[in-house]
Amino acid sequence: MEEFIDRAEEKFKLPEKSPVLPLRELVVFPHMIVPLFISRIPSIKAINHCLAGDRLIFLLTQKSPDMEKPKAKALYKVGTIAQILKTLTLPDGSLRILIHAMNRARVTGFSKFTPYIEARLQSIDDGIDGRDIVELEALIRNIKHSLETCIRLGKTISPEIMAFANSLEEPGRLADLVASTLELKIPEAQDVLNVVDPLKRLQKVNSLLSTEIQVLTVQQRIHVQAKGEIDKIQQEFILRQQLKAIQEELGEGDPTLDDIQHVLKKIKRKKVPEECWKEVERQAKRIERMQPGSAEAVVVQNYLDWIADLPWSKMTRDNLDIRKAARVLDEDHFNLEKVKERILEYLSVRKLNKKMKGPILCFVGPPGVGKTSLGKSIARALGRKFVRISLGGIRDEAEIRGHRRTYVGALPGKIIQGINQAGTSNPVFMMDEVDKIGSDFRGDPSAALLEVLDPEQNHAFRDNYLALPYDLSQVLFITTANLLDTILPAFRDRLETIELTGYAEEEKLEIAKKFLLPKQIREQGLRRNQISVSDAIVKKIITEYTQEAGVRNLEREIAAVCRKTAKKIAEGAKGKAMITVTNLDRYLGAPKVFKEQKMKKDSTGVATGLAVTEFGGGILFIETTTMKGQGRLSLTGQLGEVMKESAQAAMSYIRTKASSFKIRPTFFDKNDIHIHVPEGGTPKDGPSAGIAIVASMVSACTGKKVSRDVALTGEITLTGNILPVGGLKEKVLAARRVGISKVIMPAVNKKDLNNIPAKLRKHIRFIMVETIDEIFDIAFKR
Repeated sequence: MEEFIDRAEEKFKLPEKSPVLPLRELVVFPHMIVPLFISRIPSIKAINHCLAGDRLIFLLTQKSPDMEKPKAKALYKVGTIAQILKTLTLPDGSLRILIHAMNRARVTGFSKFTPYIEARLQSIDDGIDGRDIVELEALIRNIKHSLETCIRLGKTISPEIMAFANSLEEPGRLADLVASTLELKIPEAQDVLNVVDPLKRLQKVNSLLSTEIQVLTVQQRIHVQAKGEIDKIQQEFILRQQLKAIQEELGEGDPTLDDIQHVLKKIKRKKVPEECWKEVERQAKRIERMQPGSAEAVVVQNYLDWIADLPWSKMTRDNLDIRKAARVLDEDHFNLEKVKERILEYLSVRKLNKKMKGPILCFVGPPGVGKTSLGKSIARALGRKFVRISLGGIRDEAEIRGHRRTYVGALPGKIIQGINQAGTSNPVFMMDEVDKIGSDFRGDPSAALLEVLDPEQNHAFRDNYLALPYDLSQVLFITTANLLDTILPAFRDRLETIELTGYAEEEKLEIAKKFLLPKQIREQGLRRNQISVSDAIVKKIITEYTQEAGVRNLEREIAAVCRKTAKKIAEGAKGKAMITVTNLDRYLGAPKVFKEQKMKKDSTGVATGLAVTEFGGGILFIETTTMKGQGRLSLTGQLGEVMKESAQAAMSYIRTKASSFKIRPTFFDKNDIHIHVPEGGTPKDGPSAGIAIVASMVSACTGKKVSRDVALTGEITLTGNILPVGGLKEKVLAARRVGISKVIMPAVNKKDLNNIPAKLRKHIRFIMVETIDEIFDIAFKR
């Protein structure tokens, strides 16, 4: 420990040269006794040289403590001449010495740096001017008082040093003593050592001492605040222990522990799997060791509450009466025979095999055909609970799998939340809009659903929040989509796809009569005898006010009619409201004009094609024109790559068959051909417009008109064959909507006519073709 000599130093003569002992992170002031540990070889040699002589060594502080062999620029210029009092050689060759610092000295130069550092010294003597005695006395008193203040504020200063400081009247020694007691950084301590004038040294030390008092004051305030908080926590703990003891005496338990015991009993009654029960017991033991009300205890308690609320082994009994289920499905939905048949098959197998796993169905079709409502109907037919979640626009994988409990506000994913909402482990679980799931840096929700929708894996689905296996194998999952193209292939592979096509006019009429009109009369507060809507009115609404694959807009228009009627009745109108052809526009306004209408007259270079979109079937007008040029082919209308390739194939086929079409051989060398598909703001793609493009191009090149009553669909090849296409029912419905009477289609698609209602087939003549050559006699006007 550093000490100060409290006796007068003997006079000695400062040597002209002295070995130098570089010090790391230490400034030694005069009159200090300091123990030092010496390990550097040059320093050990310097000590040994001093021991063989006058035992005097010069102490200099390094500017950088990391430098192993400091040079002149790395050492401060003012240091302390000291006498070596004792030495001790340690087993590893290093030295332990005790030195007595005596006087300041300044380096005037270095005489050598090997084998040790040797410096030329100049003595520094303290002196005081008599004119500064009053200020000096004031500074001495203030410093002694400040030292006592530091002790009161908690600074540790030994009683011997305080007694010695109070007895000192020499300003220089007092300044050095106080500077050594303060926790100064090396530059600050060296600045004090550099000051020769005792008065200025006292002023500097007094300023440092004032800063120290401010730091100690803030430190004490922080300590008091922290101690107060600790005392409050300890007091709460003692009070809780006392409350616990009182509750035990009264025969009452700890409310928190009582809640945990209640949750444990609830979980045990649910017959959770063994792995789950072990985790529950482990978490319950953790919460018993935690401080009640702590953040972690709340997280664990919420976790146990989720486990307790889930229907681990609770199942609803399926309605296995096939006839009753069929009756329920027919009551809720018109037609949709394929879907109803699949559900009845599932029930039949379920009746024979109780352990069968639930299928993963995917209803694909345009908006408004009843995909979501069909899920509710299936749940009612099965006697199960129904849960629906919408996946449209979801981009975060955690929405499916949940967040880990380490996150603030963590929750299970939508799957486990839906099961909890249903209250059973075998609900009908509908996932809407799976074709509109997105993906970004937060993961791909479609990939997270792979485990959920795989019957071979979902018996042990692990949510990130629960971190326990949950059996989803008894859940009947139903997904809905408008298109399959945007669904991840691996995800699509797990789905049993059932297509729901658009409705024909006759089907819409039946749906409106049996479902939509009674529903809207009821919802608008009317009675059946207060409004009359005939079949003719419904047909007029279908044809002149709506144009869609489903019946959503049809229901809106019927609702508008019912609302207007309700308004009149509320205003005091008597009798039955009769909706007729002549007054329908008073309810719905003038008939709407739709983009989809067939051509007004037969045209040259314009053919009618059929297409399928996510909104159902539609018609495309393929327009072709020719102009003087160099045989270039231009394609416009925002066409996709496949459709562009169909146009290129059509061009090549026509050029090879130019003679049979009576087109001059030089026609293609001297003319440019431009193909355009209107509504350029809508992207178009697919190969099924191939024969329509051929008809349009041949018409433009020969001047023959294409019949406006003919629509064409089919993919072409360079050899003139026509390949099959998909979505035939949607295309036929689109043709029927605009009044087309003939549809030219691939012969291979003849089998698909069985899926088209018989009433619809009566209004359209279907012409089957195998090669391109067969279409011209039918499509062109003679």
